[in-house]
Amino acid sequence: MNYRQATWERETDSGEPVNEPLLSEKRTGTVSHDDVDLPDELVREELTLPEPAEPEVASHYTRLSQMNYSVEHGPYPLGSCTMKYNPKFTEDVAGLDDGAIHPDRPDEYAQGTLAVLHGLQEYLAEIGGMETVTLQPPAGAAGEFTGLLVARAYHRSNDEDEKRREVIVPASAHGTNFASAAMAGYDVVELPSNDDGRVPLEALEEAVGDSTAALMLTNPNTLGLFERNIADIADVVHDAGGLLYYDGANLNALLGRARPGDMGFDIMHYNVHKTFASPHGGGGPGAGPIGVVEELTEFLPDPHVREAEDGSFEFYEPEESIGKVHGFHGNWLVLLKTYAYISRLGDGGLKDTSAMAVLNANYLASQVDLDIPYGPFHHEFVASAGDVDAAEFAKGMLDEGVHPPTTKWPEIVDEALMTEPTEALSKEQLDVLAAAFTETDRKTSEELSEAPTTTAAARIDQASAARNPQLSWRDVEGHDE
Repeated sequence: MNYRQATWERETDSGEPVNEPLLSEKRTGTVSHDDVDLPDELVREELTLPEPAEPEVASHYTRLSQMNYSVEHGPYPLGSCTMKYNPKFTEDVAGLDDGAIHPDRPDEYAQGTLAVLHGLQEYLAEIGGMETVTLQPPAGAAGEFTGLLVARAYHRSNDEDEKRREVIVPASAHGTNFASAAMAGYDVVELPSNDDGRVPLEALEEAVGDSTAALMLTNPNTLGLFERNIADIADVVHDAGGLLYYDGANLNALLGRARPGDMGFDIMHYNVHKTFASPHGGGGPGAGPIGVVEELTEFLPDPHVREAEDGSFEFYEPEESIGKVHGFHGNWLVLLKTYAYISRLGDGGLKDTSAMAVLNANYLASQVDLDIPYGPFHHEFVASAGDVDAAEFAKGMLDEGVHPPTTKWPEIVDEALMTEPTEALSKEQLDVLAAAFTETDRKTSEELSEAPTTTAAARIDQASAARNPQLSWRDVEGHDE
């Protein structure tokens, strides 16, 4: 089975990608009134209709959608991205008339909305083992940044901000941790993994000290491995006066079975687009709530939702708040989808989710005939493409009609293929994905060097694309008006 909806033919000599013209280039022309008898006051010099007819518009967007690949098409196993299916009932909930509320509406006239926000705070706090949660950060990386600002505010309250200037990040951490720590103004200390892919306690003990602000940890890590010594890791960090930060990128592996707060984490962020099936933002609306333990609650962003003594809900500003990190109260409709998803699944459903995610990853790994150097793993695994460049291997998988895994990360695995099937795939879909690995592994270097050949866009010059990005249609030659 091939999940691609269409096979795209190109000129064999040029290799140019399929070109779908802009709607503005599909004009039907101008309307002439020469043969129409109209009163002078209704006559224009010229009337241009820049939009094509409805059937052509429908065809245009349908073709564009078929040029791409999404979770609606089939397997999308990007490791640590948790590209799970977005259930449509959450879109229905977000589309209810009652969800269309102006953010400036007074609290007394927005009690239903505040009740949902407060309920989601409570849901997430319980799932993560945290004291309370803020919903304001608009994305996972923004959640990381917000969490580090909370850590800084905490150290400042203890007159230690000036000396605690380092954030420790393991080599097996989620890739954004390094950038978030640097953006928050910290010096990043990278901690190498031990032979089994986990945090080495001895090296951690040497790395921590009076300058340590926090250790950022993903658990399970990007190899899919659970940090078995997490209680000892927490003790080492706390004894040095630092905070333990949990990156929620891989929380899908633990739902209903383990909580970061119970492991000793002080701050965590939730990727609702991963764990709770809201759409990945792609630069659009997202949400990255953070949870904190009790001693950090007064540093959370403003505003925060709480329940008043009379049972109503209100916004308030925590005493030592770091201030706003996003306009108003976060991306409300994304948060509403998250609330609907958790409510629909309940405790049992969330527990089943993590079980299926782990089962699917392990079944898929058993069907993939590539070296998988680390295990036993949970929700994802990292295979090695061996002597083949991982990026070339990924392009070869595109021609098998599936989306390839994350490539070249984590760097501790040579030519890494970080693979996460999520709980959403059936056994039949997992078999299709395994077959794509197998077929790609059989391809010659020449075949891989020409891939992909069945996608709408041909192979691109990745270096030029990164250095000279075309971020708008105006950047494209011929569209500079």
